[in-house]
Amino acid sequence: MNAQNTEKKPMVKRETKNKIRVEFDRTPLVERLKAKFLSFYFLQKVAIAIFRMVLMVGISYIVIFPFISKITSSIMAPEDFIDVTVRLVPKHISFDIYEAIVKELGYLDALGNTFVLAFSTAVIQMLICSLIGYGFAKFKFRGRNLIFVLVMVTMIIPHQTLQHAMFLEFRNFDILGIVRLLKGGGIQIFDWNIMQVSEGVAEFFASLDVLPKEIIIGVDEFGDEVAMEFRQSGVNISGTYLPLILLSLTGLAFKNGLYIFMLRQFFRGIPDELEESAYMDGCGTFRTFVQIILPLSIPMMVTVFLFAFCWQWTDDFYVGKIIDMSGLSNQQMLVDIVLDIPPSLKNALPEGQTLYDTAIRNTNGLMIIAPLVILYAFCQNFLVQGIEHSGIAN
Repeated sequence: MNAQNTEKKPMVKRETKNKIRVEFDRTPLVERLKAKFLSFYFLQKVAIAIFRMVLMVGISYIVIFPFISKITSSIMAPEDFIDVTVRLVPKHISFDIYEAIVKELGYLDALGNTFVLAFSTAVIQMLICSLIGYGFAKFKFRGRNLIFVLVMVTMIIPHQTLQHAMFLEFRNFDILGIVRLLKGGGIQIFDWNIMQVSEGVAEFFASLDVLPKEIIIGVDEFGDEVAMEFRQSGVNISGTYLPLILLSLTGLAFKNGLYIFMLRQFFRGIPDELEESAYMDGCGTFRTFVQIILPLSIPMMVTVFLFAFCWQWTDDFYVGKIIDMSGLSNQQMLVDIVLDIPPSLKNALPEGQTLYDTAIRNTNGLMIIAPLVILYAFCQNFLVQGIEHSGIAN
């Protein structure tokens, strides 16, 4: 056998009856270090580790630096904005911007209004979507897959395409024709009058002057029909919380398709044996859902609540364009003040006012997202558990 290919084997030598001593031919320390730290595998691991570190630092800088810059600029004194030597760290710390936003822009009132709206709609969405998701996950009925596909399709429909129709519906809301019925018009299906109140009831509600007025369609000087007075056969509920609450109750609110999918995937992972045991003990479907399923679904429910709450918290589509709450002074939302400048800070600097206005708007943004950061800090464990079992991440 070739001497170069022979391997040196350890020599076993018995010392006593119960002890065995093994002797190896030791390689010099320098050669062992070279073999360990100068091998291709080790150098490859070092290169990958360096690349990951650089990538993480770069991404962290891109994500974190804007927030650090916003925070530092929000506590800068006005003179720091005209000082060319000030870059990131302020020389003079001042909280005048925060004080002006709270006192002059009505931050606390907007915070309360936004919290009430976001909390109420998020709770309703969480409960309604949990019932719908449970039905898709555990019950078999005809057309289940088709209905589920239609629910998923709602996630790809741009909300802007529904803006005009929803605005008209909320300005002239008459569910099931109740207002028309109370006005004496009755409820009709295919020109058949299926329900109508008496003239006395219609005159009573007319005397209260609470029903909407009617419009008159006139003709202008060119012979074209124009609305001379708005005909409102329903109730104008824009400017209130009712549109978003109704959308949440009917499963048509913000991102409900996503929430239903997440809850459906979670409920499918719950063993059927738990429900069967509950049924054998005499529990009905609703009691089983409330006492067995919901306690197991707390992480998923909290996750859906956080998603719904945050989307509604920063929503300016429904609130700003459809519901039109800007006409009500006591219904101001946080998104309404994000671009506002407190009157006392306008034209506060002879030079550098543009930078100062940008810092004020950045401070508005920080004060809007600060409650969300606190909320996520307390609920992060539930959020991670919910996402792990939601079907979004494997």
